Amino acid sequence: MRSWTRWQDWVAVVAGAYAALSPIWTDTSDKASWTLIVLGVVTVAVALGSLWQPGMVAAEIVTAALGVLLFVSPWVMGFHDLNGMAWTAWITGVVIFLAGLAAYPESNRVHRGMIAQH
Repeated sequence: MRSWTRWQDWVAVVAGAYAALSPIWTDTSDKASWTLIVLGVVTVAVALGSLWQPGMVAAEIVTAALGVLLFVSPWVMGFHDLNGMAWTAWITGVVIFLAGLAAYPESNRVHRGMIAQH
């Protein structure tokens, strides 16, 4: 598989960027803002790394885990009462989780192909 072509990773990049930038247009608190900024930026970095090297299976697992972290963050970090930020975390978390899961089989196939070449 060629680099920069997998749609699942692009979905994770867009969702992560949306999460990271959401404090600009959503009523928020410092804790909620920093949670979504950090998790969003890390998601973008991992997804870009996966786009660059499509056979990194661990990147898909990390992407899915970041989606779970985003989803539970409103309860863990205590901003579930901030509707805009909570819904942003829940929706982007589900999208990122599903993107990581959807990319896993293809990434695993590419990884196996890379091993067979050596």
